[in-house]
Amino acid sequence: MASAHPSPAAPVAHDRPWPLDLGVIDTLVGLPQDPAALYRQIRSVLRDKESREDFVMPASYMFHDVPTTHEAQDADPVALVLGEMDRHGLDVALISLSANTEVAQRALTEHPGRFVASWTCDPNQGMAGLRTLVRMHEEWGVRAVSLFPHGVSPQVAIDAPQMYPIYAKCVELEIPVFVSVGIAGPRVPSMVQRVELIDQVMYDFPELVFVMRHGAEPWTDLAVKLMLKWPNLYYSTSAFSPRYYPANIIDYANTRGADKIIYGGYFPMGLSLDRIMTELAQVPLKAEVWPKFLRENAARVLGLGDTDRKTP
Repeated sequence: MASAHPSPAAPVAHDRPWPLDLGVIDTLVGLPQDPAALYRQIRSVLRDKESREDFVMPASYMFHDVPTTHEAQDADPVALVLGEMDRHGLDVALISLSANTEVAQRALTEHPGRFVASWTCDPNQGMAGLRTLVRMHEEWGVRAVSLFPHGVSPQVAIDAPQMYPIYAKCVELEIPVFVSVGIAGPRVPSMVQRVELIDQVMYDFPELVFVMRHGAEPWTDLAVKLMLKWPNLYYSTSAFSPRYYPANIIDYANTRGADKIIYGGYFPMGLSLDRIMTELAQVPLKAEVWPKFLRENAARVLGLGDTDRKTP
């Protein structure tokens, strides 16, 4: 298991193909907490014994050396994450205000230049969920909505009627929606996340900024085709070790899709930043693509502008 860092460690030596002072924006960072609390909802719908009783996280079979940051009992989770961000040149992290809420609120209050908030919506909550989203947007400046079609109960497909009020509200608030697409990692049905379902959504909501999360596999060819078709459709590399980024996604980033592919990590849920950044340096992106992939595309989608780096 990867060890936790209860205090900021020294910066990692820079031997990477992107500029040292770029200031990476990571569109998926978690604040350490007990996995039992973090995964309570999805674990409640799992049926196989291994997933329910043995896995640290619901998709543990897909990862190795899952960071054990939650075991650092005396560590301040905000300081721990900031220390890792500084070590690896991360300027801004998109964090969930819906998970570990009190800690997330403290991170946003104490470090407004380093953290920005997303809010996870459950489409089964109807108008009550929308009212909560609006309140979070007003109080905490939420910059994005997260949706997990496979992770709510009952499941709700990407193009289901229950999703449409959320999409409409995102358009109204001028914030993007990050949606898990493709085969789900947890052992639950995945057909609610078929990539072809996005086509109808983009037709009905041409102003919606829609970011595909968590791989889109095995339908990445279709994901690329749809990004070519729809101007506001993007792809995030979240939850994938960089050595396993789909080749057609990298090819697209190096050609017509340089403005469409956005870096997203998975620290500390499944990957350490040490592993992500070490492997990321081997990804065959063109030199001119790195700033777009690691910062500029996320800054545009999240409405951050071309801000100066906040990292020391």
